[in-house]
Amino acid sequence: MGQQIKYTKSYEYIIIEDSTGVVGISKEASDKLGDIYLVELPQVGKTYDANQETGIIESVKSASDIFNPVKGEILEVNDNLKQNPELISNDPLGKGWIYKIKILAAEELKDLMDYDIFLKFIGEE
Repeated sequence: MGQQIKYTKSYEYIIIEDSTGVVGISKEASDKLGDIYLVELPQVGKTYDANQETGIIESVKSASDIFNPVKGEILEVNDNLKQNPELISNDPLGKGWIYKIKILAAEELKDLMDYDIFLKFIGEE
């Protein structure tokens, strides 16, 4: 099936690869936040529902909650963010990923947006 990226109305992304997903915040969200200095990561092994808060990103401009795109169990968190939270600003879709989940409700993916629709939603086209 390959990779597919979907976006939420709260600016998170999920990179879908079969039954797992890599979750982070979009470049547009990181641009709005500015310099990020702290990330609170979710607990590995815990299951979160769609739209449930999984963590917090704090920047010089504000604090922003991280919301889970679809129901899933946390498989792994990006421990590099503890020492280098700026990775989210510098490379949000790469080294700045926040956590990986086992997708438990694949049907919820249909509620998410492709990038072009996401850009229209946030009014940046």
